[in-house]
Amino acid sequence: MARQPRETSVDSILREAADDVVQRVSAAIAKQLAELVQEGVERELASAGGPARGRGRARRAAARRPRTEITKWVADNRARRVPNFVIEATGLDTKRKIVAKFGEGATFEKNKPLPKPKAA
Repeated sequence: MARQPRETSVDSILREAADDVVQRVSAAIAKQLAELVQEGVERELASAGGPARGRGRARRAAARRPRTEITKWVADNRARRVPNFVIEATGLDTKRKIVAKFGEGATFEKNKPLPKPKAA
């Protein structure tokens, strides 16, 4: 028969106690994580309307303002676009040509006569 040591080391006592605690706690943690994951999946499926909807889209597109018809435009070199009604009325296709002919600050209104061209 093997002889038992008179004193067990503090390290082995702590290791045994820690093993017991880890075994009891790990089961509770695993159960709690499983419940949280299940709730999250159910919530996502409910909000997305099903697993196939929204697949591959990380974020929603920003809501855009509905397009409205432009009825008034002021000639400006910094303008991004020229409305179609101005192009049709003047016969000029670029903002630079329009500003050169009518001057910066000329106001064009839909269904109204053109402003007077600037004096050369």
